[in-house]
Amino acid sequence: MLKAALPTDVTLAPRSSSLVRQAGIVLCASAVIVVGSRLVLPLPFTPVPLTLGNFAVLLVALTLGSRRGFVAAALYLGYGAMGLPVFSPAGPGGIAQLLGPTAGYLWAYPVIAFMAGWIAERGAGFTRNLVAGVVGELVLFAGGLGWLSMMTHSWQRAAMFGLYPFFFAEVVKVMLAAAAALRLRRSLR
Repeated sequence: MLKAALPTDVTLAPRSSSLVRQAGIVLCASAVIVVGSRLVLPLPFTPVPLTLGNFAVLLVALTLGSRRGFVAAALYLGYGAMGLPVFSPAGPGGIAQLLGPTAGYLWAYPVIAFMAGWIAERGAGFTRNLVAGVVGELVLFAGGLGWLSMMTHSWQRAAMFGLYPFFFAEVVKVMLAAAAALRLRRSLR
C-alpha cells in the first residue's frame, strides 16, 4: 500500500536529470559571460572599456534562447553584486560597478539576453541571429548611453564616451555571435 503511494525513481529520473542538465548549461553560460567580461581593452579616453562581455551575452542568448539566456545574465549580475570578481577589471567591482559608468550596460544584459534569445527562438539561420544581435545591441546602447547621459548631463558626451569608440567592434561582435551561435545550438541538441 505504501509502495503504490510513493512515486518510483524511474518516473522522476528523466525530469530530474533534464533539470540538472539545464541548470548545468545555464551555470556554464553564466561562466562564459564572466570570462568574456574579464577580457577587456581599457581605452584611455573613456570610462567604458572595450570588453567581450556583451559578445558573450549575445552568444549565450542566441544559443540558449530567451529564458536560459536571461537567467545566465541575471546570475552574472548576481555574482558581481555579491562581490565576486566577475566584472571588467577596469572598474571598481561589486555593487560600485553596478552604479558606476558602465552600470547601464550591465543592467541591460538580462534584457538583451531575453530579447535577442526570444527573436532567435522564432526562427533559425544567420539572418535571424543577426537581427536578434542588432536588437540586443540597440538595447545595450540604450541602457548604457541613458545611464552615461545621466552621469555626464549630456547626450553628446555620453555618445563620445560610450558609443562612437565601440561602433566597429560591436558590428564585428554581432556578426561573430550570430555565426557561432548556429554551430553551438546544433552541438547542444
